[in-house]
Amino acid sequence: QVQLVESGGGLVEAGGSLTLSCAASGHSFERYSMAWFRQAPGKEREFVATTQWSYGRIAYADSVKGRFTISRDNAKNTAYLQMNSLKPEDTAVYYCAADFMGALRTTANHYNYWGQGTQVTVSS
Repeated sequence: QVQLVESGGGLVEAGGSLTLSCAASGHSFERYSMAWFRQAPGKEREFVATTQWSYGRIAYADSVKGRFTISRDNAKNTAYLQMNSLKPEDTAVYYCAADFMGALRTTANHYNYWGQGTQVTVSS
């Protein structure tokens, strides 16, 4: 089992950057596929990025490709989401999710563990 805590959200102007962190507690972090999802007011939770525990495979939503970078530091039990060239439409609560020894998944129902979320607001 793993507990996830996100941090790093905040208010930023359009074109700016933020880095989100997801600190995991528990065992065997290196065996968890990690993902970021986001949910804007009145909208469904949507996939942002994921990194698989094995093989180093990574996937991004088309809307963030080329602007966001997902990474992980297994020694620190932490996953990251570097967000550049932020747009107002990136405004949402961002959630970290984990799936033990999971495949490269982009749908929320495959992830068993979730953080509480961190708010990202991009002003125009």
